[in-house]
Amino acid sequence: MVLGFGGDLEFDPALFEVRRGGAPVPLEPQAFDVLAYLVSHRDRVVPKEELMDSVWGGRFVSETAVTSRIKQVRRALGDDGHSQRMIRTLHGRGYRFVAPVETQSGLRPAEPIRYTVSDGLHIAYQVTGGGDLDIVLVSGFISHLELDWADPRHAHFLHRLGSFGRLIRFDKRGTGMSDRPSGLPDVETRMHDVLAVMDAVGSRRAVLVGYSEGGPMSILCAAAHPERVAGLVLYGTYAKRVWSEDYPWARPQEEREAYTELLVSKWDWEADMVMRCPSADEPMRRWWAQRMRAAATPSTVRALMDMNSLVDVRDALPAVRVPTLVLHRSGDALVSMGDARYLADRIPGARFELMEGSDHFVSGNPDQILDAIEGFLRDLPDPVARPLALAAVVAPAGTRADDLVAGLSAAGGRRRVGPAGRPVVLFDGPATAVRAGLAQVRDGDRLGVAIAEVPKDERDLDAYGVQVAIGLADDAPPGSVWLTSGVRDLLAGSGIATDPVADGVFCAPR
Repeated sequence: MVLGFGGDLEFDPALFEVRRGGAPVPLEPQAFDVLAYLVSHRDRVVPKEELMDSVWGGRFVSETAVTSRIKQVRRALGDDGHSQRMIRTLHGRGYRFVAPVETQSGLRPAEPIRYTVSDGLHIAYQVTGGGDLDIVLVSGFISHLELDWADPRHAHFLHRLGSFGRLIRFDKRGTGMSDRPSGLPDVETRMHDVLAVMDAVGSRRAVLVGYSEGGPMSILCAAAHPERVAGLVLYGTYAKRVWSEDYPWARPQEEREAYTELLVSKWDWEADMVMRCPSADEPMRRWWAQRMRAAATPSTVRALMDMNSLVDVRDALPAVRVPTLVLHRSGDALVSMGDARYLADRIPGARFELMEGSDHFVSGNPDQILDAIEGFLRDLPDPVARPLALAAVVAPAGTRADDLVAGLSAAGGRRRVGPAGRPVVLFDGPATAVRAGLAQVRDGDRLGVAIAEVPKDERDLDAYGVQVAIGLADDAPPGSVWLTSGVRDLLAGSGIATDPVADGVFCAPR
């Protein structure tokens, strides 16, 4: 992706160059990073503190250092602090890149980046490719819709994936070109972004391609919304991120904490790319570093790493009833082969394909991944007429049961009828269900929450999970919200506290 700033000025993030009339303009690396960050966020004013966090990685620097780099950039662009034709200073607020920007050449498509709203946040998305099949790419860790095209190998991955169907991509909330919430939400909440983007582009059903950190979100979406998911491709991903006795191939928490601290303190994304993609050459490593610095700040990276350490979607795996392909590379240093086999063994009917190689990131030998995906898409079966969906079931008990049902329904739940005519309310995920329950419950009320596979649109339900939720509500003391252990596990990263009550039963304190 080469951008023109008017006249003969060119900005080439892939080669880390500013050119005038085709000749490189000298610019120090930090000054280039300042320019790259301002250009990639040119739709808004970038606060000085955010710029310092991104470029200097949270290390202490004086405001004079920032001002000096801004002057260097202006000088390179033929701008100055008086005219401010390219970079405008808004005193007390920050800087904004204001020059007209045009795509000059490269692999970036002409399709614009657009926004939709999910939970009050603006989510950036882009649609490329074309065809009868919709494909939603759920990227790992961090993405940046514009800079994703700046590396030739990654651009090739996106272009060829888009040749299989209409490719729908988005930056997850808190990263890339999407809004930054006050805190990073749990996987269940971020799953809403997938559905919001699909709705915005008129996609009724799509194949989800989730790699690395995007895998758990794709798994939850396929389990909770099978009517929207035509198929599921999982590459280099996992069900749980941290070691435990019943999940022994994941990395210990201490190792993840140490690596998080190293990332945040050193802010050395070039070294990070060597681990994620050993085949990466120097231009790719520099592109990865620029992309990461533009897409997130150190505090965002720390929050993401901490949230991912809490991810645990194991209880959702048996509820994935869509065609699934699990791909993994034998030498992946970031995600264990045990993670991949665990997914394939527990998702009904999943196909497992082990590939040679050590690259974790999709830019490493992308055609190896794409060949497998192409074959899987070609063999997709017709959709099931009445799919079962994973849902969080909330059952009320007590004299205010009808009022609780009304309040839970107003909070986004779907009213259904359980055994013996008992009312229950369904939610797409347990975090939403428990938050709604805690907001409604009073001293004399009792709520039970369980996970169940239920028909998406039927009124009368008798699934085992529905019966469990009703039983929990009947056994709970007044003023309590009781949960199963499956609900507790899926709450990881939500910030909802739980206390043990009995074997396999937990309470969410009010």
